[in-house]
Amino acid sequence: MVRIGAIFIAICIVLTAACVGAVLYLRFGFSAADSALVALGIVSALAIYNAVAGRKVDRSNVSHQMAHLARGSSDLARQVAELRYQLGDMEERVDSTVNRALSATQPVAAAIEELSRLVKQLAETVALHETALQGAIEHEAPPPRAEMPAAVAPPAAAKAADLPAPLAATALKVAAFRGLDKDGIIGVVRNAIESQHIDLYLQPIVTLPQRKVRYYEAMSRLHADNGEIIAAADFLPFAEAGALVPRLDNLTVLRCVQVVRRLLLKNRDVGLFCNLAAATLVDAGFRQLLEFMEANRAIAPSLVFEFTQSAVRAMGPIEYESLAALAERGFRFSMDNLTDLRIEPRELTERGFRFIKAPAALLLNRIGGATANIHPADFSDLLGRFGIDLIAERIESEATVVDLLDYDVRFGQGFLFSPPRPVRAEALQGVAGDAKPEEPAASAGAAGGFAQLARVRS
Repeated sequence: MVRIGAIFIAICIVLTAACVGAVLYLRFGFSAADSALVALGIVSALAIYNAVAGRKVDRSNVSHQMAHLARGSSDLARQVAELRYQLGDMEERVDSTVNRALSATQPVAAAIEELSRLVKQLAETVALHETALQGAIEHEAPPPRAEMPAAVAPPAAAKAADLPAPLAATALKVAAFRGLDKDGIIGVVRNAIESQHIDLYLQPIVTLPQRKVRYYEAMSRLHADNGEIIAAADFLPFAEAGALVPRLDNLTVLRCVQVVRRLLLKNRDVGLFCNLAAATLVDAGFRQLLEFMEANRAIAPSLVFEFTQSAVRAMGPIEYESLAALAERGFRFSMDNLTDLRIEPRELTERGFRFIKAPAALLLNRIGGATANIHPADFSDLLGRFGIDLIAERIESEATVVDLLDYDVRFGQGFLFSPPRPVRAEALQGVAGDAKPEEPAASAGAAGGFAQLARVRS
């Protein structure tokens, strides 16, 4: 169509120029040459005019097309913005749904934990009532003296009735302690320490949310003669009553040093938490323990000494002096068994504390009566500003992990990740480079405990 129009315009231009030339030649008497030149000039002029007019039309068409493209781009941008808004709204709805689901499961988890605590309290109460009832029955209807052999030992309940309530409940729960009075149970614990029947168990501490093992916590277990494995919480009260805790700690420290050296052969980034009692810091044998740690200060970055919150709060000048001596040798400290979040991180940092362990239920406000001077959600940030890492312990469910991630908790520990497992015998054998403490003269009491721990079987 465009080509036909151009041909038609060219014919019209030629005809117009020819007519003008003919009029000039016939009417006005121009010569043929002059008329032809005028006709040629008219053809040229009309051709130029046609070209300029066509260019203007093309430019107008291009401008119109550009405007149309601009309007199309604007519409596309508007549609993209609407799509982005719809996606954002959808994400908000998904987040809201997830939060509602978590909010719905939190009360259930809290109720389960509360029910577990109540069941445990009920079991302890029933055990105490059973003890009291059995003692009352025996008191009301004693057997005749003539028929009761002198060599017959009193029943287990009668023995336990002579103990304080917490120790009595433990004595009834542990088979190896039944039928023994307080001194008898202390003797069992003493013999276990002297014969080194205290086993070492390790429980991992993992990073969150990756769950990569970063540390281990060392836990003591008493291996009774009847084969029963007794947890530290069940025999430590009797060890404290018999002033055996420093000797137990000395044995544990030596084994922890051996385990750390074994771990560092495989992974330089793994550390070990070793529990100590405040009584060990003021014991007469602490000097030998300090000399032993001086000889092993090369592993100081990988060995953390752990104290309970109640022990830290009860520390005095002597305990602080012992802590400072360990800190000067590069060892760091941790505080666990928190019952509340009322702490002074600046003071703890100055004394060498670099870790704090808090029960997950306490961090998530699931423990009734717990007090704090800061909201648990800000606890980790507060500690981080003073160089202290927060570790959530006693984690037993995935829902708890999800909640703790919102609180910026970096480390976790609990049965969800792994229960405590016994250390293999080869890990407690000598490692090249182990520094053994010098064996002082054996003496009575805990002062001779470190001399005894140097003879750990290897």
